[in-house]
Amino acid sequence: MSATAEPAPVRWTASEEERRALARMLMQLFEHWQLDTADQLSLLGLAPDNRAALTRYRNGSPLANQRDLLDRAATLLGIHKNLRLLFPNDRDLAYRWISTRNRAFDQRTPVEVIREWGFAGMLMVRAYLDRARGR
Repeated sequence: MSATAEPAPVRWTASEEERRALARMLMQLFEHWQLDTADQLSLLGLAPDNRAALTRYRNGSPLANQRDLLDRAATLLGIHKNLRLLFPNDRDLAYRWISTRNRAFDQRTPVEVIREWGFAGMLMVRAYLDRARGR
């Protein structure tokens, strides 16, 4: 009986430069969204007392090469892209939307949904925006 080799597991990684660019984009996005530190940490899935990570990212360090963090970064940037496409002529609304109460979320803000449900909440917000765009 011949042994068959199993395929190598797929590694989900990003280069240091890609992770550095992601950190820059996220920090800028958080500024535009005017999120406080606690919300920024929550959206990134970081511990509430891990302010040092945000400081490192603001100072140019790359995001940690962790799948959860990179998935969150990609999803947050997807949310931002959807908002820019939905509100192309109202940048303020695109930036304010994430902190605005929404009937679709039982009068909670998208940030509250993400805070409550974690990554699943982030995916719910992204899916809502995808549907709003007609995708």
